[in-house]
Amino acid sequence: MTTPPVTIIGAGLGGLTLARVLHVHGIPSVVYEAEPSPAARAQGGMLDIHDYNGQLALQTAGLMDEFRGIVLEGRQAMRVLDRDGTVLRDEPDDGTGGRPEVQRGELRQILLDSLPAGTVRWGRKVSGTRVLGAPGEGRHEVAFTDGSTIATSLLVGADGAWSRVRPLLSAAVPEYAGRASVETYVFDAGTRHPAAAEVVGAGSLFALAPGKGIQAHREQGGTLHMYLALSRPLDWFGAVDFTDAAAATARIAREFDGWAPELTALITDSDTAPVLRLHHTLPTGHRWDRAPGVTLLGDAAHLTAPNGEGANLAMLDGAELGQALAAHPDDVEAALTAYEQAMFPRGAETAADAARIHELMFGDDAPHSLVAAFTGHERRPMVSETAS
Repeated sequence: MTTPPVTIIGAGLGGLTLARVLHVHGIPSVVYEAEPSPAARAQGGMLDIHDYNGQLALQTAGLMDEFRGIVLEGRQAMRVLDRDGTVLRDEPDDGTGGRPEVQRGELRQILLDSLPAGTVRWGRKVSGTRVLGAPGEGRHEVAFTDGSTIATSLLVGADGAWSRVRPLLSAAVPEYAGRASVETYVFDAGTRHPAAAEVVGAGSLFALAPGKGIQAHREQGGTLHMYLALSRPLDWFGAVDFTDAAAATARIAREFDGWAPELTALITDSDTAPVLRLHHTLPTGHRWDRAPGVTLLGDAAHLTAPNGEGANLAMLDGAELGQALAAHPDDVEAALTAYEQAMFPRGAETAADAARIHELMFGDDAPHSLVAAFTGHERRPMVSETAS
């Protein structure tokens, strides 16, 4: 095996999947992560792991048994409501769906546990990257905020929307997508907020109207996790003081005046301060010319507005890149070329799909456009998977 050690920036699901697949094939890697430890922050909410991408990645990584052990049964149920609380579609979880739900943090821990000790270097925040030597040599320097640097001949940016590796390949930067989500939680809902628990049901809820919506998911126990979507300009959100939890909650709740009380309770009864999650995207079809010794995966490569595919796609990117490197041990450039040729169209298709789903969910005929699309077998949307 002559593949050089792989330097991976970012210990998210995509970067860790790549590290795991490389380990399965005997290829060494080091993952540099800005967070100081695995428990430094909450890892987001529920993820639906699809049988056509995320589960394929886990199969490649040899982790399907571990994955099945963390699946939360019944969470594939879904409800679509109008703003007055009318149920327009109610799908139970009959056990045949191809998108079982797990907690993101538990899935990440499975990947971490599957790697040799020391693979992930915590607390190493990247400040920048640059080419070393002649551009065709494929060597790069990674600089960290602590003043240290490393040199590598095989660099992978798995560092998300604001990637520090992307500038080596592309001048593209994420742009605001015109919409944001405000994140809230209700705990012990069955006992303390039975009406809210009832309206969400066993899995996910979509209560929608043009330009706005309440998306909710039942997590472990009685926890309800909400994303309050609003299509507003950046300066509108900038005028909301999110450091004042009560004032921010009241301001967001006013955008849903007149909605059914069991729906607005998901906002006003929150047990946590509202957290703003702006949606950003890279240009649809984002790609770059092949540059020796470096590539991207996940949101670093093809960031889209949340549509339930981001984590799945990052994992599939990581798995396919790992397989390509294993298949071309003596020709890294052939491996990176093969990986990118498959990844680029997949990312473009997902970006177009995200735009179509968001129009169904928040366009002029929402929520009826979404319900009608289900009749035509449109891929169902997922509750936002934003985690950062």
